[in-house]
Amino acid sequence: MKRCKWVENQDKLYIEYHDNEWGIAKYNDRDLFELLILEGFQAGLSWWCILKKREAFRLAFDGFDVNKVALYNDEKVKELLRNEKIVRSKSKILSAINNAKIFIEIQKEFGSFSNYIWGFTNNKIIKNKTDNIPAKNELSDKISKDLKKRGMKYTGSVIIYSYLQAIGVVDDHETSCFKY
Repeated sequence: MKRCKWVENQDKLYIEYHDNEWGIAKYNDRDLFELLILEGFQAGLSWWCILKKREAFRLAFDGFDVNKVALYNDEKVKELLRNEKIVRSKSKILSAINNAKIFIEIQKEFGSFSNYIWGFTNNKIIKNKTDNIPAKNELSDKISKDLKKRGMKYTGSVIIYSYLQAIGVVDDHETSCFKY
């Protein structure tokens, strides 16, 4: 079975992510929050590193319950910084808490984060018909700018483009891939 080039010669975890999750439309706010936080933690690291730690992240971040994460205090931050099973970056942990608060504000404004993020494409999936996958584009620039204006961190255009791929707003499966 032919897959996207970035999955070739990868381990089972990567293949499962590609085959069962990447590029598949997601509308559940919990899932959208989880991937937004994980994409932020991935900055400067490989996605494989984050996937390996994903279950530990889920445990450490209360199943990515946005309302719980938004209430994390200094003690919880210290606990997370001691957790060797996750990425222990203070700035990324503080960003996750900050972004949870803003995520909730967006939910209140739009009815859900899903309504907000999918509103940028009028609820349409952007299916690229090229194997020349960009690191960012006008859509990710626009969303990144809006999220930063709202106060979110670790939401640069490249991170947001990866996020849009992860949540299926952008479907970048290569033309030779069986998922295309």
